[in-house]
Amino acid sequence: MKLLEGKVAIITGASRGIGSGIAKVFAQHGANVAFTYSSSVESALVLENELSAMGVKAKGYKSNAADFNEAQKLVDDVIAEFGTIDILINNAGITKDNLLMRMSEEDFDKVIEINLKSVFNMTKATQKIMLKNRKGSIINMSSVVGVKGNAGQANYAASKAGMIGFTKSIALELGSRNIRCNAIAPGFIETEMTAKLNEDVVQGWRDSIPLRRGGTPEDVANACLFLASDLSVYVTGQVLNVDGGMLT
Repeated sequence: MKLLEGKVAIITGASRGIGSGIAKVFAQHGANVAFTYSSSVESALVLENELSAMGVKAKGYKSNAADFNEAQKLVDDVIAEFGTIDILINNAGITKDNLLMRMSEEDFDKVIEINLKSVFNMTKATQKIMLKNRKGSIINMSSVVGVKGNAGQANYAASKAGMIGFTKSIALELGSRNIRCNAIAPGFIETEMTAKLNEDVVQGWRDSIPLRRGGTPEDVANACLFLASDLSVYVTGQVLNVDGGMLT
């Protein structure tokens, strides 16, 4: 059974990692996918072709969701190309980790801008069509770090915790119009980025997780699938931890 047959989804930051995993699972379930990327044109083209081969419409857009006007233009372009928007996944994000005493103002501002302001920009731009349709599902990619905090990640934790507050507020604001808004808080997810880390360090992290493994992009994508589909039609304003029990 295809859970997203004929739906249109926008996924930000989808050329690799978790975003790419979400795009593939959504396409497998019949969703037409518009996705953004910041720099990796080659990866975006590969993904676009991979999604199209599944029999859905797919298009990558080079766009910076942290720029208010670019986000609005992106949404306008997607509606012109795809006709509507049913699902928004705010996934674009960066880290600039450092202890507070060594963290520059620029490192703090950049992480807040790309991780949190982008969520405001994209949600504001997308809500118009969702209000018109009187339906929609918005999913914000937070983190266990936004739930619990983490030394050396004050900027990242603030951005991801801010995202949770924003999610709950939008759920309250738009619920009467049948628009749902939820957040996902992934734990340690193994991607291209983590593959560059020291194997002993990574194994130590795996051993500390109750399920004794890191997560995969597909694990997060399946949680997104639930929140994007009608399976979660009575779920809004929630934070779903996808962390193998890390925060239990």
